[in-house]
Amino acid sequence: MENTKGSLIALAGGAIIAACLFGAPAQAENDKAAKRAAVIEYWTSARRAAAQPRDMVIDHRGLGYLRRADGSLQPHGHQIEAQDQAGPTPRAKPDGGGGNNDTEAPVIDSNSLDPSAGSTIGDSHTFSADVTDNAGVRSVDFVITYPDGSNTQTFAASNTGGNTWSLNLSGFTSGNWSWQVIAQDTAKRGGNTAQSSQTSFTVQTDGGGGGGGGSDGDTVTNEIYTAGANEDIRYATGRLFYEMPSNPRRKRWGGYVCSGTVVSDSTTGRSLILTASHCVYDDSNKAFARNVLFIPDQHNTSGSGTDTNCGNDPIGCWVADFGVVDENWTTRTFPGNVAWDYAFYVVSDTGAHSQGLNSTADALDAAVTEFTIGWANSPVSNDGTAGASTPDFTHGMGYSYADDPNFMYCAEDMENMDAANWWLPSCGLSGGSSGGPWLQPFNGSAASSTVISVNSWGYTTSPGMAGPKLFGTSAHCVYSAAQTQSAMGSADGDEGYVASCSN
Repeated sequence: MENTKGSLIALAGGAIIAACLFGAPAQAENDKAAKRAAVIEYWTSARRAAAQPRDMVIDHRGLGYLRRADGSLQPHGHQIEAQDQAGPTPRAKPDGGGGNNDTEAPVIDSNSLDPSAGSTIGDSHTFSADVTDNAGVRSVDFVITYPDGSNTQTFAASNTGGNTWSLNLSGFTSGNWSWQVIAQDTAKRGGNTAQSSQTSFTVQTDGGGGGGGGSDGDTVTNEIYTAGANEDIRYATGRLFYEMPSNPRRKRWGGYVCSGTVVSDSTTGRSLILTASHCVYDDSNKAFARNVLFIPDQHNTSGSGTDTNCGNDPIGCWVADFGVVDENWTTRTFPGNVAWDYAFYVVSDTGAHSQGLNSTADALDAAVTEFTIGWANSPVSNDGTAGASTPDFTHGMGYSYADDPNFMYCAEDMENMDAANWWLPSCGLSGGSSGGPWLQPFNGSAASSTVISVNSWGYTTSPGMAGPKLFGTSAHCVYSAAQTQSAMGSADGDEGYVASCSN
């Protein structure tokens, strides 16, 4: 009896174990389905209307801010209030250095100054100077003197390779200007300082001078995208709603809105949405977004605008399971991490969809024509000619908050800003467009256009949009992780994967 009883107990235990093993996956899927349904229900009309654009901008001091819907600037990663800034606006971030005991001042090469004495520039120009110091250069400032001879502005330049320090400034008006270089080395007690003589130059904004590519009649700053008969670009690009915490304790969360693009992933069981890292992971409060909802082609909603009804959108809504970002985005704070402002949301091909007007496909990548990311070839920039027929002509697209629910775009010749970013100097897409795609070439359809970047950040007082480089960077590593990895945690703020990439 004891052996029999023991056998019965063993069999009963085995049955319990088997039930747990076979029941766990089903229960996990049920839990996920319930959570996805809760996300869709969570985004009521009031919550969607209250969501703020996550519009990342940099001021003239190189400090990062979130620009809210009313235009106010919220400090990001610091507590320094924003300052008003008029006149030329820098397109570079300040650089720093260490310290030592040398007594020799830096040497500024007067022959390297650009613009040189007597030269003529346009309304924007890349200023540069070669500065050397045996112990190292701490900082280089460019002081711009206005045509009236009394008003000045000082900007921090960045080391752009070797001994060269440079900075792109825009917003000049026609007239006779001058500039001066002030350099400081890394010596202790304030360092040694050198300054160049005043160098005069002329600004001509009526077509003369240089200035980084210029503009032409084909340039579009911010207009509604009209698809014509082909809707697949709008189908593949949508609005993202999500929440991020207001402090590191994650006790209070606020709603935000960005844009994203469905891209080909060569995997089964999941679909991928390309967007900006700042729409996925809060680098200030160190947390992943929660309650992430993706709405493709909201432009063609049958409602009056953003509302709580997925059923009145052309192909409905999808709930993202988790996001994937580069580790470098998480360990730094904007703008020190702009080079890694690319990320992906992972969407399950089953159970993530709330039906819309026209689509019955549950898999997001089956409901739309996916975009292809340009992994194979470097994009074209600064090709020296202007217009829509040139290779560097690039479209930036997204759902600008101010133009709800319209799908907007800008288009112009793309510039090579620096090692980390491309630049569209006239792009005026407003907040909410962050994470939307940059297309080069653009051929009117998702199938024949290539994604080369995403809307990333701008400056506080001038137009223009920067986009991180995808080709030749860790973006492909992050993409690969999004194809294969699972979320690291299940708690709010931890539902994501941090990819450790070499770039």
